[in-house]
Amino acid sequence: MITKLMRTGLAAGLLAATALTAVPALAQQTTLTLGADAADIGSLDPHFASSTSDRTLAAWIFGGLVRFQPGSTDPAGIEPDLAESWESTDDKLEWTFHLRQGVQWQGGYGEVTADDVVFSIEKAMNPDTSAFSGDYAAVDSVEAVDPYTVKVTLKNQIPSVLGIFANYAGGFIVSKAAFEERGESFARNPIGFGPFELDNVEPGVSATFKAHADYFRGAPQLETVVYRFLTSSSARDLAFVSGEIDASKGLADKQWLARSSAIEGAAVDIFDPAELSLLNINVTQAPFDDIKVRQAVAHAVNPDIFVQYRGPEFTRPGKSVIPSNNLGFSEDVGMYEYDPEASKALLEEAGYGDGLTVKMLASQLNSLESNALLLQSLFEEAGITLELEPVEHATWHQMIRQDLSPLVQYGAARFPVADVYLTQFFHSGSAIGAPGQVTNFSHCSVADEQIEAARVETDPVKQLALWKEAQELIVKEVCAVPMAEVAQVWVRKAALDWGYELKGAMSLGPVVTEATHFTE
Repeated sequence: MITKLMRTGLAAGLLAATALTAVPALAQQTTLTLGADAADIGSLDPHFASSTSDRTLAAWIFGGLVRFQPGSTDPAGIEPDLAESWESTDDKLEWTFHLRQGVQWQGGYGEVTADDVVFSIEKAMNPDTSAFSGDYAAVDSVEAVDPYTVKVTLKNQIPSVLGIFANYAGGFIVSKAAFEERGESFARNPIGFGPFELDNVEPGVSATFKAHADYFRGAPQLETVVYRFLTSSSARDLAFVSGEIDASKGLADKQWLARSSAIEGAAVDIFDPAELSLLNINVTQAPFDDIKVRQAVAHAVNPDIFVQYRGPEFTRPGKSVIPSNNLGFSEDVGMYEYDPEASKALLEEAGYGDGLTVKMLASQLNSLESNALLLQSLFEEAGITLELEPVEHATWHQMIRQDLSPLVQYGAARFPVADVYLTQFFHSGSAIGAPGQVTNFSHCSVADEQIEAARVETDPVKQLALWKEAQELIVKEVCAVPMAEVAQVWVRKAALDWGYELKGAMSLGPVVTEATHFTE
């Protein structure tokens, strides 16, 4: 069954008739049209923007105190954004940021000041107004010293502290006046100080952005960016080949890569961060409250199959419960080996000698759907019948956050320090239903002590040891089973220059900047 699925591919034959068709030549242009794997906008309040598509758009609209260099995910390369400089006390508990003067909000909301920064950080800290509040647990206070100076006081040192103030997740700065004026509508009518501002949304069709002429780094070279919602991979491929769109979200699939690479006038971008796909197991729900059943599931998953199916160009086997690019990652954590016979033996010990049938909600998003089918095949070989219940992606997001599926396969990338991923996926405070719920679908708590201790440990060697111990405990308890890490992939017209070398994007999609342009 697996072999058949792999032979078929995610989108086999989509472009058989057009694989070598040249992308129509472009006159020099100022409108960029992108094809997105999304049905619509979810939330453009950056502190709630969690889907890949929403995160991509948030990075065009908003900025942070500091930022990742365009095209990079390296925390060591973080550089000034709204803050032109900063310093800390020797104990790293007090940080002072000096803001650029004259930075303008979109939409005529005036100058960005320290009051906006204080408002934004306090909003990011509040679980009622942010999905990333857990990242700010160490923040004790934030204050405006003057209109262009912000002081942040920490309760304790935190790893890579600049990360929580960068242009990512809770680090985005929002307009205090616009948010207070617009309230709940801010999520679809956002105001930032980034290079592009939202112009209009045609639900289910597209979102259109216009250049922020007063952007502090200079007016963008593009005048308009159109983000088309095309959930069908074949529709995106055909729109790209026909010249309707200039760049498109691709598929992490070797057949797709071969077809797209053969298109004249096209270029393929494969970039970090790779999203780690985990099979999260709710340890509180039967039959998975029995560790033998969870161990059976762990032995049923073969990470190499996902690499073989998608292609090694953008896929790596999962080797721990955090991504391999994270500071603190260890692959020596006691991963269960793929062994379907061991699965069957464990099931028999647990009282399921005749096999086990379980249900799982399955997103209809292409990448998640294909992973679910691979899991279904693997499980069958191990004596487990996996009944998939497919639902639309946005609905799936809502349902899994109500504990409606005992198994949740979820692919994600986070700020590349172990604390963030461990906290959001495996600390009890992030469990679904908890006040600070994030993505702990497994209701795992076995490593709380180690996660909390590592967070305040100042000795880097001891900190790494605590993170390793946390991973070992989570793997042993089988809170989640790693499947594969899958990089981001886009295809674009070669005449489209992002304005930087796209090696990474924390937003999970290309960042359209003031420098993005067409070369012809």
